[in-house]
Amino acid sequence: MKIPAGVVSSNQRLCYCNILTAVVYSCIALFIGSTFITVDVKEKITTWLPGDSSQKFLFNFKNSTSSLNSSNSTLCPSQSRPSEIEALPRGIVSQTSDLERKTLWGPIDRKGNENSKNLLAISAGIKQKAVVNQMVKKFPFSNFTVILFHYDGIVDEWNDLEWSDKILHISAIQQTKWWFAKRFLHPDIVTEYKYIFLWDEDIGVENFDPGRYLEIVEREGLEISQPGLDSKKSNVHYRFTERQLKGDAHKRIYNLSRGVRCNEKSTGFPCAGFVEMMAPVFSRAAWRCTWHMIQNDLVHAWGLDMKFGYCALGDPTKKVGVVDKEYIVHKGIPTLGGSTTKKGSNVSSSSNRAAVVRRCYDELAAFNKRWQNATTEDKNWSDPHNQT
Repeated sequence: MKIPAGVVSSNQRLCYCNILTAVVYSCIALFIGSTFITVDVKEKITTWLPGDSSQKFLFNFKNSTSSLNSSNSTLCPSQSRPSEIEALPRGIVSQTSDLERKTLWGPIDRKGNENSKNLLAISAGIKQKAVVNQMVKKFPFSNFTVILFHYDGIVDEWNDLEWSDKILHISAIQQTKWWFAKRFLHPDIVTEYKYIFLWDEDIGVENFDPGRYLEIVEREGLEISQPGLDSKKSNVHYRFTERQLKGDAHKRIYNLSRGVRCNEKSTGFPCAGFVEMMAPVFSRAAWRCTWHMIQNDLVHAWGLDMKFGYCALGDPTKKVGVVDKEYIVHKGIPTLGGSTTKKGSNVSSSSNRAAVVRRCYDELAAFNKRWQNATTEDKNWSDPHNQT
C-alpha cells in the first residue's frame, strides 16, 4: 500500500516541529537548573568533603567562576565602566595618574617619565632635615620619584638642599604618615610605580642601597618587605625585624619572640608574615590592597602592620620578609605631637606626646574591633591564613 507523498511530508514537518519545541524547552530548563545547581554546590560542598578539601575545592571553584566572569567582561567591556563616564568615548578616558611633574611649555609628553619606576614617600619635619637629606640622597632620581609629607608646615627651609626642587612637597600640620598616604597615594595615582617605599623620617641609611635592596626583593619574591634593623643602634620592637647576619633575607624566625616560641608551623606575628610601620616597602599590587585597609579616621594606623600579610598576594610566610643584606638604623625619635616650630615648649610637647600614645592605643583597639566585626559580618569571606 502506498502512502501519498504529501501526507508523508506533512507528518515529517509535524515531527520536526515537535522535536524543535522539545529542544527549546530542554535548553531553557537546563539554563534555569544550572543556576540552582551552582548555588546548591556552594552551599553544600562543605558537607560533602572534609574541611581542608572543601576549602581547596571552593577556592578552585571561585577561581573558575572568576575566570569565567573575567572572560565575559572582556567580551562586554562597557559593563565594567563606571556609569558616570559612560557618556565619554572610551579613547578619551584617563583613569589613572601619577606624581610626575610636567613642563609648562615644549612638546607634550604623554608617556611621562618612564625612568621613575619606584616611589619614596617620607613624612618629615624640619628638625630631622639632616637625616632626611641623607635618606633622599641614597635614592637616585633616575629610578625614584620622591615626595615629602611636611607634618610641621615648614617647606621653604628645605629649599637650600640640591634636590628640593626635584621632589614633591605636600604640607599639612600635625598629620601622620598614614593620613598623608590615605589621601595622596591612592592606588590609581601610584599605579605607575613598581614599588612604594613609605618611610619615617628617622631612618639611618649608611648601610642601605635601594638598587641592591630591590634586586633581593625581586629574587626572594617579596610583595611586602622592609630592611633589617641594626639591633645595636636601632629602636627594635620585634625580634623578627632585626637584621640576621646570615643570608640576604629572612621570612621567619625560629627562636623565642615576645613569649611565643617560633617554629616551622608559625604562620604570623610575631614569627613570620609581617613587617613594621617605620619603613615598609610595597609592590604595586600589595599597596592597592593595603591602601583599602587603611582606615580613614585611624590616622596612626596601629594594628595595620599585623594584617599586612593579607595583602601579600599569597602565602605571607613566603611573600613578606625582611631584607638583611641592605639594612637600616631606626633611631626611634618621637616627633608626633611635638611643637611645629624649632623653639617649642618641652612641657607642652611632652604632654602632647603622652596624649598621642593614648590615641595610638585607642586606635589599635578600634582597628582590631573593626576587623573582628568585618570578618563576622562578611559571610562570603574566609580567612586564607587562619589568623583571625
